[in-house]
Amino acid sequence: MSADPHRKPAVGDGQDKGADVQAMFAAIAPRYDLLNRVLSLGVDQTWRYAGAREALAKAPRRVLDIATGTGDFALMLKRRAPYAAVTGSDFVPQMLEIARAKSEQAGLDVTWEEGDALHLPYPDASFDAVTCTFGFRNFSDYRRGLAEMHRVLSPGGRLVILEFPPPAENLFGRVYRLYFQQVLPRIGALVSGDNSAYTYLPESVLAFPEPQQLVRMMREAGLSARYHPLSGGIAGMWVADKR
Repeated sequence: MSADPHRKPAVGDGQDKGADVQAMFAAIAPRYDLLNRVLSLGVDQTWRYAGAREALAKAPRRVLDIATGTGDFALMLKRRAPYAAVTGSDFVPQMLEIARAKSEQAGLDVTWEEGDALHLPYPDASFDAVTCTFGFRNFSDYRRGLAEMHRVLSPGGRLVILEFPPPAENLFGRVYRLYFQQVLPRIGALVSGDNSAYTYLPESVLAFPEPQQLVRMMREAGLSARYHPLSGGIAGMWVADKR
């Protein structure tokens, strides 16, 4: 099992994928937020606003943000719903260190905990809402991840996933695919100093399930699910409720 952050992770490697992804994100943690803003031209914040609106639609009292990274989305949820107890969970300690510093600076009370999304350390029905923004594609087992999300959701609870679906097979999709495969890795490597991280990103997106395939997987997990394309399908939002 490799922990070398410069080794390019192979999508679908199971446990090896998890170890490589963990090491890779640990390496780029200090510049992760800057890269998100630069590479998305700031549009990622618009996607997060849409996700937060759906996640908080039922006024949840207990919210879990899985694969929280440096905590941007968990902090957004807390700002928009100060009444809610928000927990941010991630398996990269270096990311959580940055999240803690950001919440202290902002004066926002968010609980940050290290945890594996495939083996969540929470009892059944612990949360009224569960979110995962741009981290789900890094799971080594999508169905296991969905099963865990379903398990920790309370009856009627809401799940929101934001992710990058594979580019569509049209002119816009071809242009976007060219940017994603040729331009983005070069910018990411220049800013982060890590060649593997932003080569892995397009590979993981191209290997990700088609939107309706993920909808079917969510329904098989016991969730009523629907899909919303964002920014012409560059990003996508999956919204589901526990039946």
